[in-house]
Order: sequence, then C-alpha cells, then structure tokens
Amino acid sequence: MSRIVGFMASGQSPPVPIQSMTRAIASAASWQCKALEFGSVAMGWSGVRSPVIFQSDDFAAVVDGCFFNRDELPSGTSDAEVLTLLYLKHGFSVALQHINGDFAVALYDRRNGSFFLGRDRIGIKPLYYAFTAAGLAFASRPSVLLEWPGVSSAVNQRFVATFAASHYRYFDNDPTASPFADINQLPAGHLLSSINGFNQQLRYWELSESGDLNESEEHLAERYRELLLNAVAIRYEAANKPAFTLSGGMDSSSVLACAVRHSGQRQHAFSTVYEDKTYDESDDIRTILEKTVKQWHTVPLGTPNVIDVVSKMIEAHDEPVATATWLSHYLLCEDASRKGFDGLFGGLGGDELNAGEYEYFWYHFADLRSAGREDQLQHEIKHWIQYHDHPIFKKSFELVERDLTRMADLRRQGKCLPETNRMTRYFTALNPEYFNLESVDPVMDHPFQSYLKNRTYQDIFRETAPCCLRAEDRQATAFGLENFLPFFDHRLVEFMFRVPGHQKIRDGVTKRLLREATKGILPDETRNRITKTGWNAPAHVWFSGANRLPLLDLIRSQCFRERGVYNLVEVDRLVDDHQRIMESGKPLENHMMFLWQLVNLELWFQWLDQKSCRTHEVRRESGRSVEMM
Repeated sequence: MSRIVGFMASGQSPPVPIQSMTRAIASAASWQCKALEFGSVAMGWSGVRSPVIFQSDDFAAVVDGCFFNRDELPSGTSDAEVLTLLYLKHGFSVALQHINGDFAVALYDRRNGSFFLGRDRIGIKPLYYAFTAAGLAFASRPSVLLEWPGVSSAVNQRFVATFAASHYRYFDNDPTASPFADINQLPAGHLLSSINGFNQQLRYWELSESGDLNESEEHLAERYRELLLNAVAIRYEAANKPAFTLSGGMDSSSVLACAVRHSGQRQHAFSTVYEDKTYDESDDIRTILEKTVKQWHTVPLGTPNVIDVVSKMIEAHDEPVATATWLSHYLLCEDASRKGFDGLFGGLGGDELNAGEYEYFWYHFADLRSAGREDQLQHEIKHWIQYHDHPIFKKSFELVERDLTRMADLRRQGKCLPETNRMTRYFTALNPEYFNLESVDPVMDHPFQSYLKNRTYQDIFRETAPCCLRAEDRQATAFGLENFLPFFDHRLVEFMFRVPGHQKIRDGVTKRLLREATKGILPDETRNRITKTGWNAPAHVWFSGANRLPLLDLIRSQCFRERGVYNLVEVDRLVDDHQRIMESGKPLENHMMFLWQLVNLELWFQWLDQKSCRTHEVRRESGRSVEMM
C-alpha cells in the first residue's frame, strides 16, 4: 500500500515540485509522504508504513512494494537501501534478478548520472513513465504524469477503441502502452535505463523453453507443495493484519489453507455473495470454512448503484475497469479495510499456472493432435463433454473438429490464434471514423512448443492477468490494503511452465497437479470438485429492467452522443436487445460485458473532462502568480 513518483529533469531546476507530485500520488490524505531531491533528480514515496526511500552521497532509490526474500539479500534498513547494495555488487539488471518480490523501483547513480526503473517479473506493481523535453518522469499511477510538462491528457485511441468495441482480453495486447497517448507503461520483467542521454528498455527476466520435467506425478506434487507453501509463507510474514479473499474454487482456497498450515491459526476470509445462485458460491465455500476460517465475512451484493460505484473506481484506477467482477472486489476491499485489515491475499494466477480455465482444454487438445496421440485426444474430448457440457455452450466431438483450427494453427507448432469471434463481436458498435479496429492484428507470443503453455503465457503477459493485476493493485491500495498473490511467485511460475500438459489436464479434469499437491491441506470435497461456478458478477441484471434507466440516461446524454467513439444506432440496438433477452427468460447470451465497458468508458471520459478543467485552472493560476512576481 504505497506509491512512488519521480523524475530526472533535463534542466538544472525541476519544472514541477517533487513534493506536490508525491502528495498527488497518495491514495489518501492520511498517507505519509516523503521526497528527496538530488540536483535535477527527485523521487517521492507515499504510503502507510515506513517510507521505502533511500539517499546517500552517491545514490538515491525508491521502492513500491515488498522484497519477500530479505534473508537472502544484503542487510539494509529498507528495501530501497537493499536495492542500492545489490546494485553496487551486481549492477541493476542482476540486482533485480536476485529479488523475489512484487515491486516497482527507481534508482539513481550520481557517479555517472545513470538512472534506472524496474518492474517485478509478473507486473504485480504498476509503473508508468513519460519522456518529454522536460526530462523523464515516472509514477505508479498515470494520472500524476499528466502534470509533467509536455504530457497531454490526449487518450490512446487504440485503447479506447478496443475498450469500446472489443473484448477485455485485448486491452493489454501492447504491454508498453497506457490509456494515454503520451504515457508509456514499463512491461513486466523489464527495466529502463537512462545513461548519458541514451534510453534503453531491456528484459531482465523471461520464461523460455526449458523442456518438460519427466519426474513422477508424486514427486512433482511434492515439489509443487513445497514451493506453494513457501510462496504463501514469505508473503504471510510480510503482512501485518492479513485477510483472504475466498471463492468456491481451488486457487483462493489453496492460498488460505497454506497460510493456515504455516501459521497454525485459522484466518479471516471475505467473499462476495449473491441472491442469484447462478453466481453465488456460498455452498462451495462452506466446505473449507470449518478447518481454515476464523470468521467468514460475507459481502452481500444485490443491485448496486453502478454509476456511483464505477465513478469511484475510476478515481482509484485512472482508467476504465475491465470487467464487472471488479465491482464486487472493490466493495470487498472496502469492507476489509473498514474492519481493520491491511493485507489481502488472493488466488489470482492459479488458473493460468494450473490450466484451470475451460478454454485451456482446446490447447491441450491441440497438443495431443500435434503429437499424433489421437486415442488420448478422443478420450479427453469424451470426458470434457461428460464434465463440462453447458445448456448454452454445448460441448461435442463435432465442435472440437470444427473449431480446433480456429483456436490453434496446427501447421505451426505451438502457435495459438486470436479468438476472432470474441474479439470482433462488437466491432460494429464502434464509429469507424474514430479508429479502424479491423487493422489491428493482436500479437500472439509463442516461446514454447506447447500450445497450452503458449496460451497460458499469453494470458499472463498480454490478456487475462494484466487487467486483473491492475484492478487488484488499484483497489487494494485505494483502501490502504497490501495485495498478496502467491501463485505469481516467480519460482512457482518457472516450475509450472516445465510441468507437462497431462499433469495439468487429464481425464477431463483441470488442475491435476494442484489437486495432488494439496492433499492433506485442502478438504477433499474442495480438492476434488471438478466443476465450479467461477468468480463473476450478475451484471446482466444491473443493465435491465428498472436498473437500465441510469444506462439510458448515460447513452442519451449530449456528451456521450457527441463523443464520436460509438456507432450510436448500434449502441441503441444492443441496449434494446439486452432488455429483450432478459425479458425472454431464456438462457441466451446477453450483452452485459459490452454494457459494462460502455459505462466505464464514458464515465472515464467524464472524469478526464473534469480533470482537464482542474488542470487548466491550476496552470492558469500558476501563470498569474508568475506574472505578479
């Protein structure tokens, strides 16, 4: 629960006071703020614990986040001093490789004028930067950089178009981009160096093909168990008053159970609950409560005031929020903070590492076909149908044969393809004069020979994880909570990318190795549950019936209709079609995700309009003050 900000100015005098930028980065007026100046270089830290900022005669450093393996690192009074000592011994790139943590960092070496930024391997902590004639500025949140000279509030039109008319999986396909045209994002596992006017962005860590581990399932499960227990333990020791998010699935349950095993104490758990049993996971959650939970805090979610809550979320995010699930998480964070907790553990990353998403079956099937294992493929499809058939999304052998080549390029080993049906479903809702989405060809990484590994790699670095990591970080921090995600410990990630596919999916069941690894840790009823509800929110109800009146007010407003982003005729049709589907009572696919994105995007634009007005007023007043002097 901290934030960092700073700059290396091109002139002798800083164009913006670092103290004002440090106050601007704080999530609450009660946060501590500390800043240091080093000639044309300045850094600031804001948070609720001891400031993680360091300065000596030759060095300055600042850290957002936490180093979990301090017992393996040089001794220092703070992580910022530890970073400096590592840099002195190894250089910046190798220093980052020694750290197991969730972090965004900056370091300045006065001896040669070197300036560095670095971000953790998975991108759990955010870091943005901007180069202008005034110099290099960085911050944990992009909105602060709008105050830096030369950075405008102009939006990134590709981002806006994708958010308006595509799927959330494609928002982060370019990991260097931000929602703002003049602001860049440092990708996960990367550093940025600025030395003698030469700026360079480099990768200091990456996953690559290393060959599958050929050990027995029993041995792999034992290794997995040790890594997971340790990943939870080192984060638990870094927490002060932790609580645990808990759904009915294995991931959050495994994190909670490992913390209980480590601490010897039952823990506090928070869950959002719904009246709609299609989304409510209470019955599944109850199977783990007795042995692991000291107190179960339920956060009932009926029909929220979506406009009001989303407006508050955007204030915390600086950008529109990807999916409706995060409204539930926002209210959960608020409740946990109100009850005095300051850390929140979650299971994010478990699906990607353990092939837990339903769509991962397709890429497992592609691996089997590519290897010529047709008998095993037919066996897996049979059990997939048995366990995962759905009244709307029907499963069949014919479906696999029809769609497998749409999901994977079977002529190029391991090459996954964009899911074009999902990506293009709402393209017609975009005003074609605003941006041409048809011209965008998503990057699909394929560093591995396995389709399944490449699909999960894609999700971690370009699709599902980035927007989720951003939401967890922003919302936890907004309420003074630290965010802990043990599945994204880099040692676990590296290990699981060497585990063969059949140890993750087998006999129509996902997360096979995790199920084996958590024997004796998780209750068998939780560990052996094959189907799950999946953490989601009943947003279809939020935009239908009487609840759609605020939505209608929004899309009928003059500012929305003059924005120029949407095809207004198609938007009106989709709003009416959503209502028709809801009134029919039939199990048809509705438009709740599109409507969620529309509401978020328009409220973000309105927030930007207000912010721009405030910024212009401040600059005008500053100009008057200069004239009076």
